[in-house]
Parts: sequence; structure tokens; C-alpha cells
Amino acid sequence: MNIKYILYARKSQDSEDRQVQSIDDQVEYMNQSATRLGLEVVDTLVEAHSAKKPRSDEEPNIRPQFYSLLERIEAGEANGILCWKLNRLSRNPIDSGKLSWMLQQGIIESIQTYERQYLPTDNVLLFNVETGMANQYVLDLSKDVKRGMKSKVNEGWMPGPVPTGYLNDKIEKTIISDPDRFHLMKRAWKMMLTGNYSVPEILDVMTNEWGYKTVKKKKSGGKPLSRSGLYSIFTNPFYAGIIKSGENEGEGKHEPMVTPDEYDYVQKLLGARGCPRKKPVRDFDYTKLMRCGECKCMITAESKKKHIKSTNSVREYIYYHCTHKKSCSQKKSLTKKKLEKQMITEVERYDILPQFLDWALEALAESNDTEIEDRNQVYQNLQNTLNESQQALDELTRMRYRKQIDNEIFEREKEALEKEVKGLRKQIKLIEERADGWLETTENTFKFAERVKERFDDGEAEVKRDILLALGSNFYIQDQQLTVEPYDWYEPVIKKNAELKERYARLEPKKTPMTKAKRVALDGIRQEWYPREDSNL
Repeated sequence: MNIKYILYARKSQDSEDRQVQSIDDQVEYMNQSATRLGLEVVDTLVEAHSAKKPRSDEEPNIRPQFYSLLERIEAGEANGILCWKLNRLSRNPIDSGKLSWMLQQGIIESIQTYERQYLPTDNVLLFNVETGMANQYVLDLSKDVKRGMKSKVNEGWMPGPVPTGYLNDKIEKTIISDPDRFHLMKRAWKMMLTGNYSVPEILDVMTNEWGYKTVKKKKSGGKPLSRSGLYSIFTNPFYAGIIKSGENEGEGKHEPMVTPDEYDYVQKLLGARGCPRKKPVRDFDYTKLMRCGECKCMITAESKKKHIKSTNSVREYIYYHCTHKKSCSQKKSLTKKKLEKQMITEVERYDILPQFLDWALEALAESNDTEIEDRNQVYQNLQNTLNESQQALDELTRMRYRKQIDNEIFEREKEALEKEVKGLRKQIKLIEERADGWLETTENTFKFAERVKERFDDGEAEVKRDILLALGSNFYIQDQQLTVEPYDWYEPVIKKNAELKERYARLEPKKTPMTKAKRVALDGIRQEWYPREDSNL
């Protein structure tokens, strides 16, 4: 074959390829292979770039030699690529797809690696599998690195090199104080905390009076700090005992130089040139819980204070209103006091008497046996139907293999049977879930509703939020009125509770003895409150 090859060698700058042959070794081995195979090599291209990203408008300088290689092949200067392995060419699906397409079209007539040759007539599956493995390696590596960094932060240690003043203990895998620099850096922080020195003044003292120099490394260090370097130190929360790595943050186990409060004070002194941490926004009691009933935007709150002349005191008023992030006509606010009154009214709908709880639990115990028997029978029927449908699907597949039915009939019947099997499996799963939790859920529902209003009245804001969240899923304010969408299992409570409580109050025996008529009426209320034939509340 009259193929002109361009030798391409790459070594990544990232840690993913530290174990890959160096560029010089790749070139040497591939030239030996070219001589052994009698290949014509017209040029050699080398570069040190990662191949995990394709070139884009935002990053136009990624792998210039690789894209030059493709352009030269498309221009006809060469029609073959010589490289160590396919993962030297690409570790991302965009570039892999480009290479695969050029190979299929015959624009690239051969890709020769150290192990094998890829030709346009080859099965594309092998090429795609090997490039896919190279891409998956990058994805797995990224996940492993992120997981390792998060774990390291959670344990209280810095993933990677530590800032000046500290050292990585490579044996114990911990962080230790640098005996030559820790105390000097701590003195620099103390100078900054006085507020009497600027960063350039502290840098001058460190360099000219203390002779401070960074740790000597292979390609860096062993020099005085720069001004920007000292600014970075004074804005790094690591010195306050806080580990930050990407999105991960945790409390470090290393010895801090300053407290978090001292660190915050330094950020104020630095002003615009510092990087102060964001102050927490006030979290009102019922924000992040309710939405506007009209536009469905979140409800926010604001505080306003008013001076009371008669008592010479300041009173705070909190108003809840729509954030108006969308077009909305809800302009009026709802005070916290009025909102809590509406919450109490809403909670009263769920509050049940202790007697009602006793009746419900008694009925639950009696109906449990019936529930188990009914459930097992339904479960067995569904399982039998599923087995029959699965057998029919298997038989249909065998008929297609034997060419007893055409493809159109096969696809139509297969789709119908698969849909039936899927529906049956879903029903069986629901039965299993019901078996595990129906009794516990129902008991908890009634127990929670007992005296819920009393607990709401006496509880703090956090308790009130928990109660509301346990009762319903959607909370809306519209026209200064709160509405709650209750969970399904509370519907029977809401539907019957108020009326039956009123009837019970009229019949409840106090000083007068229980009569036969009252007993009959109470039994009626009991049956109506929780009918035993309806075990699945």
C-alpha cells in the first residue's frame, strides 16, 4: 500500500498519563516499527497536551499539532497516522468520532499503532470500543479524583500541596507545621491583625528583616514571597483551620495560625482586595416553604422595625410576600402574625381526639389479618399472570427465530406483551411496598394527628415547620390567604373529622350515665370514623 504516514506522539500534562511512555520513547519505538514494517514516514509531530477535551471556540489552543495532523491529511499531504496507541490520538468522543469517520471514508487509509493496524475495511466496532475505553478512563479517573478529594477534606486534610508555613507529611499522609516558616508566618498574621501595617509593609519586613523564603522544590520555590503571594495567604481560610478544595469544605486537623473570627477581621481590613466569606442571609421562619398561588414563585420575607414612643422600644414586624420573579398581580404582603393564625386554622382540620385514635388503632389491628389474606391472594394472581405473559413473550420470540411469523406481526405482538409485562411488574411492586408499610404508615398518620394543634401552638418555629411539612406537600399564598394541599392519607381525616368531633362532643358522657341510645350513637360514630371494611386508608 502506498501510504504516507505522519508520526504523532503525545504526553499529557495531567496526571492521567504519568505512566505513559515519554514522547522521546514513543518516537523511538514508532520509528523502529516503521523501519521493521517498511512504512514511509513523512513527518513527526509531538506535543504535551491533554486529549480529554476537544478544541472549541472557548479553548482554541487545545492540541494544535493534532488538529494540524487532521488538516494535513484532509489536504492530501499524508493518508496514514503512526502512533503508540489510539489513546494518544483521543480521549474524548468528539475527536474519536472524527477519526472514525475519516477512517471509514478512506481519508485516513491506515492508523498504525505499536500493537496493530486499523484500516477502512475493518469492523468499526473494535475501533470504537478502544477509543471508548480511552474516554471512559478519563471519566472514571475524574470520578475517582473527586471522590478522593471529598473524602480527604471530610477527614480534615488538604488534598494536594499545602500553602507556605506547612508541609505535607508523605509518610503519615497528614499536614505538619513547617519548623522553619510556621512561626514567621504566624507573626505576619499578627502584624496584619494589628491594623497598623499594610501588606507591602509586612512583605518588606518578612523579606529584608526575617529573610523569609518559600520551600525549595524541583522547579520552583526557594525565593522571597511576592506581593500577590502574600495577599493570597491573607485571603486563604486554610490558615484559620478551614479546608477548601473546589466545592468541598471542612474543618481541618492541622494547627491553625488564626481563629475564624480573626480571619474575618483581616478580610475586612483588606477590603476590596480581600476575599471575605459571604455573611449568612437571615433565614425567616417560613421562607423556602411556601409559593405564590398565582405565579408559583417562592414566597420571601422582609423585616421592618417601628419605634414605639409610649414604651420607648422598637418592635419588629415581618411581612411575607411573593418574590415577583415572574409577572404577578399579588402586591399585598401577609404579616407573620396573620400567617400563623391561618396555619393554626389549617392544622385544626387534622387534629383528632384521643378517643378517635384508640378506635382507629383497634380497627387497624382487627383488619390486619384480612389485609394480609387479601394482599397475598392479589399478589399470587398477579404473579401467575406475569408468568403467563412472560411465557407468551418467550414463545413469540421462538416463533420469530423459526420464521413462523413475519417481522411486522412480531413487533406488534412483542410491543403489546412487553407493555403488559411492565404493567404487571409495576403492580407487583406496589403490592410489595404496601405489604411493607401500610400498617405502620396508617398508625403513624393517626398518632401524628392526635393533638397536633396543641403541639403546633406550643412549638417553636422549627417544630411548626416540621408539622406543616408532615401534613402537606404544597403551600400557597394568594390574596393573603394560605392554602395547603394535604397528603392523600389525610383526606379521610379532613373529610370526616370536624363533623364527627362535633357529634361526639354532644354524646360524650360527663356527669350523666351512658344510655343505650347514646351507646348506639357512639358506635355509629365509631364505624363512620374508621369503617373496618376499608383497611387501606
